[in-house]
Amino acid sequence: MCDTIVAVPPATKDGGVWFGKNSDREPGEAQIVEHLPARRFSFPTKLQCTYAELPQAAETYEVVLSRPFWMWGAEMGANSRGLAIGNEAVFTKLPVPKTGLTGMDLLRLALERTATAREALDLITRLIAEIGQGGLCGYRHKGFRYHNSFIIADPTEAWVLETADKHWAAQRVRGVRTISNVLTIGKDFDLISDEAFAFAKAKGWCKSANDFDFAKAFGDPFYSFTSGGDIRRACTHRRLVLSDGKIGRADFFSALRDHVGHKPEQGLRLQMPCGHASWLKSRQSGQTTASMVSRLSADGSLHWLTGTSSPCLSVFKPFVLGGEIISTGALAGEGYDAESLWWQHEQFHRLTLGDYARRRAMTEVERRELEAKLLSLGNGSMPTIAECQQAWNEHQAILPNWINRITREARRDRRWLLTRRYWQQQNQLDQMPNGI
Repeated sequence: MCDTIVAVPPATKDGGVWFGKNSDREPGEAQIVEHLPARRFSFPTKLQCTYAELPQAAETYEVVLSRPFWMWGAEMGANSRGLAIGNEAVFTKLPVPKTGLTGMDLLRLALERTATAREALDLITRLIAEIGQGGLCGYRHKGFRYHNSFIIADPTEAWVLETADKHWAAQRVRGVRTISNVLTIGKDFDLISDEAFAFAKAKGWCKSANDFDFAKAFGDPFYSFTSGGDIRRACTHRRLVLSDGKIGRADFFSALRDHVGHKPEQGLRLQMPCGHASWLKSRQSGQTTASMVSRLSADGSLHWLTGTSSPCLSVFKPFVLGGEIISTGALAGEGYDAESLWWQHEQFHRLTLGDYARRRAMTEVERRELEAKLLSLGNGSMPTIAECQQAWNEHQAILPNWINRITREARRDRRWLLTRRYWQQQNQLDQMPNGI
């Protein structure tokens, strides 16, 4: 479960294109931020994606990726040409094969191989026609497979692309657009795959071209409802349009951190963009495990990533492409690792959940001050590689203090019994330190 958002001029305050995403997955599914250089391949080679193999490109662009540790593909990312992409799981009436390209594979392939939003859209749609979507997309949730939608943005435009197997519809973004785990493009598409209407008509999902609605024809109503995608999409959209014409970085951070007035464990469905997992089956893949915001501009793009779960408790840190490789520290993997930023923050996050409002208040002032300091690096201009590296180092350095403070002052766990038991099970699975 995820939420992806975008705003293009004239909705933005500074004339840039703004992009953002929360990646929601299983709570122990560590996500890593990886900075990869541009590469050239002098002879034909094969590329192994998560499940499918295809020819390697002659050259690839420099990219920053935020990806679950166990898969080749990425949940979100950007390249050195100012292209940014985020994907969403969507649930359709069509089966998902056991092998193929995952949505995360498609996203990474587009970032590595294309320079513009339209080129990325064309590549993704060509690959789903030639190779197809498929493969396991869950970590511990075996059998979890889905089709995908995307927001694809560059410094001049943005597109929403929604798919159902090899069928797809695309809509150019005008102003503000938000997507979640539900198909949203109905009759108002700008582009459509050749066979989409004929296939839907043959299935009895529409009667005529005038009656054809991509989302209604291909979407699965039950899974779209239980995902809470419509609720969260409306929430992020409402948050952004409040600043229409003046949208900037603070609005994107706020939209991704929004709890809509709910406690982390509340709701039968995931109703808040800043997701925290729950024992309910509809919410067990609803943990925001990483977040990203980008300002895309022809003058130079700048990105901010958390590299951690729970943006409400985390710090967005700057990231620039076009220079030396930025290290985000030890890469997280399966199970707790005291050396990795992701797992250090996850320890802090799980401790805080025991009495969220009170424990969050113990570190919130310091968190805000740290983020303000890190966002000011560069003094209004593009931060240097060294300053970006400093930001990532500072965030990780302060986490032990926050963890010790919560551990020392924490009182009893105030959550419901089933919620406590669920997190106890997760802590055991992830080999979290004693005392959480």
